[in-house]
Amino acid sequence: MDPNLSQQCLELATRAKAAALELQVLSSALKNRWLIDSARRIEESQATILQANAKDLHKASEESLTEASIDRLRLDPKRLASIAQGLRDVAALPDPVGECLGGSIRPNGLQIQKVRVPIGVIFFIYESRPNVTADAAAIAIKSGNAIILRGGKEAYHSSKAIFDVLEASAEQIGIPKNALQMVSTPDRQAVGELLKLSKQIDLVIPRGGESLVRRVSAEATMPVLKHFDGNCHVYVDRAADLAQARQVVINAKTQRMGVCNAAESLLVDAPIAHAFLLSLAKDLAPFGIELRGDQAAMSILPGIRAATQEDWGQEYLGPIMSVKVVADVDEAIDHINTYGSKHTDAIMTNDIQRARRFTSRVDSAVVMVNASTRFNDGGQFGLGAEIGISTDKLHARGPCGLTELTTYKYIVTGDGHVRDS
Repeated sequence: MDPNLSQQCLELATRAKAAALELQVLSSALKNRWLIDSARRIEESQATILQANAKDLHKASEESLTEASIDRLRLDPKRLASIAQGLRDVAALPDPVGECLGGSIRPNGLQIQKVRVPIGVIFFIYESRPNVTADAAAIAIKSGNAIILRGGKEAYHSSKAIFDVLEASAEQIGIPKNALQMVSTPDRQAVGELLKLSKQIDLVIPRGGESLVRRVSAEATMPVLKHFDGNCHVYVDRAADLAQARQVVINAKTQRMGVCNAAESLLVDAPIAHAFLLSLAKDLAPFGIELRGDQAAMSILPGIRAATQEDWGQEYLGPIMSVKVVADVDEAIDHINTYGSKHTDAIMTNDIQRARRFTSRVDSAVVMVNASTRFNDGGQFGLGAEIGISTDKLHARGPCGLTELTTYKYIVTGDGHVRDS
């Protein structure tokens, strides 16, 4: 370990804390100008960013990363255009800083206001997906927070190329210096050192594999906003439109398999299981999906593998899906609450009472009715972008956008008031 690493990390965090104080009073107009300028620069820097990404992809192929990891790592013109649009979308959103959340005038004339304010300094640790460099920076700065970015080594060149664009724009536009910083050393110990700095860093957000999240949760001395995995379910009820349900299951599983909101588990109501599973298996065949089922599913689809106990709680991030036939909506709910990861779960039904029962009893951050789990996304929810999807219950849950990176303070105004009792 570099003997100076601890001091370097302290200086990095201290600079971020000083910048956070300046960011709290930065105008919305200036923050929006930075976002719009950064979007333009991302588009103009496409060749440079894709060249950097090619270096990461080449290294990934040499190190035999999984297809899911390579997919998360890959950038192309369409994904870069999406990054730029995400920046513009964040610029178009209302600035949450300074919003009055409530207030009152007490009988003695004391005025009390509850006002939304930035959290302060965000330490964001992420793996594989270089596009979140821009998403995280956009949400943090727009909500008045300084951010320290630590990307994975597998995406270093790509993330650094995007960061350089954002930093150059920030300097040009007049964003406070050090509001946006990237950890430059590949030394993993730097993460541990930063996690000790609760006086300088207010919140840490790990976005990556379960091992990363568990390490951060164990070592952090400040609050952690997290989710461990995404074992997302689709339950097909007896009152579902079966053609519609097949389309949703196919989309939820195959539209992009290596992401946390892809469906990993399928539950099917017994009365419609035979007809539905036979049709669905044919629909899934071209995608190479391996189904692993319980005894009832295996009797309908004799060629599939038996699901193990581990399969019910597994996040595959690839072409595997567990299948269970359930007696009714209550068994589906119990199964999800037992084996799910509290991320995203969906019901397909035209019975409004069963839909309400499902949405009220499934203990997940996002519950869908007749829609793909893939919609659990900050952009799809109108948040512009997201810094992550939280499966915690405090302080934020689900896709985390601008308001999720704020807290509040009470501002009390008097006229020489003194307390006499």
